Amino acid sequence: MKETGLMFKAPLVRAILSGQKTQTRRVFKQAVGPSLSVDIDDANPGVAELSWLYGDGPGHEVHESIKRVPCPFGKPGDRIYVRETFAWVPTACESDEIVFAADYQDGSDKAAGVRYIPSIHMPKAAARIWLEITGVRAERLQSISRGDAMAEGCPFPNLADDANPREWFAEVWKSTGGDWAANPWVWVIDFKRIDQPAPKEAP
Repeated sequence: MKETGLMFKAPLVRAILSGQKTQTRRVFKQAVGPSLSVDIDDANPGVAELSWLYGDGPGHEVHESIKRVPCPFGKPGDRIYVRETFAWVPTACESDEIVFAADYQDGSDKAAGVRYIPSIHMPKAAARIWLEITGVRAERLQSISRGDAMAEGCPFPNLADDANPREWFAEVWKSTGGDWAANPWVWVIDFKRIDQPAPKEAP
């Protein structure tokens, strides 16, 4: 069973904890041209078939290239541990206490001397949120539906007046440095929250 750490910003961590967020999108890393098409292998979820056309220009024969690529984040049944901004706080006991920025609505330090550590540096042992992948597929970023935008953690009702959860998701995507206008291919990962696995015993 594969275990992969994925980084989430504090508002999305809170959405996972509340049960609002059950889906995440991650960009394909394969650098291919605009003629790329992607299909998920129904017989082998978690594997995508990438195909694209190439040639030497007008008047030359066009060829198709096909490549099968597994989702780097796992397949249904695999696990994700959430990497989030955190800090170690000294206590009177032998071990330090771990605190999480997402537990404070504004993400600020709530104790003197607390210095948060970026999520990229969170070790697996410090993760408090574990997820099980329930589905994997591929699609263009802007193909996200209203329902899927809600599953991404949109905080307002899907049928709210003049409220479009897709627009909310587009702003979230851009706030993480993503290029919404480029409309890249993305892995769509559905998940459910699970209990933290018990630590493995030493052989």
